[in-house]
Amino acid sequence: MLDTQAIFLSLQLALWTLVVLIPIGIGVGYWLAQTGPWKSWAEAALALPLVLPPTVLGYYFIVAFAGRSLFGEPLVFSFTGLLIASIIINLPFAIQPIQRAYEAIPSEIKEAAKVSGLSTWQRFRLIELPLAWRGILSGGAMTFAHTLGEFGVVLMVGGAIPGETKTASIAIYDKVQTFDTAGAGALSLVLLLISLIAIAISYGLLAQNRMGVRRA
Repeated sequence: MLDTQAIFLSLQLALWTLVVLIPIGIGVGYWLAQTGPWKSWAEAALALPLVLPPTVLGYYFIVAFAGRSLFGEPLVFSFTGLLIASIIINLPFAIQPIQRAYEAIPSEIKEAAKVSGLSTWQRFRLIELPLAWRGILSGGAMTFAHTLGEFGVVLMVGGAIPGETKTASIAIYDKVQTFDTAGAGALSLVLLLISLIAIAISYGLLAQNRMGVRRA
């Protein structure tokens, strides 16, 4: 039997993570795209979720969240805590593509906008942000797909509470443990299709933009 509750919970977590991280990615990515002695350290700290084992991240989340609550809800074994952990571990997936998009903007365009008398905010809003939309789209697709499949941190921080923290990846694990290969296969296929659709839409929009630029 297909665990639709776990699928909807995974989609809810992925969407909320995306909604929170895209504005953060736009701002932090722009900040990191600027040169400075702090840049390499900031990028190294940002990349830690990519290299640290999920168990290590999960342990530190449990230590940080233990005994704490937000809006009256405990952070350990709750959707709120799971969302906060998801936002943190997905930071590099959202920020790095956006940062690279900002860095790819030709310096001549930035200088021309500056010479034209545009303020820093105007240059960002009218010039740099529209030119970085490919990175924003890529970061959004990667964040969404990665959140759907996250397992280790979700298990340690959220546990497996049905309707609260039991995402599709946890449900797949539980079904494998009980030798329900048909159920695990069905859930895996659903996650595969959702991730494939999200990434395909992202690539399709990017391809349409390239075709439009060539015609212009």
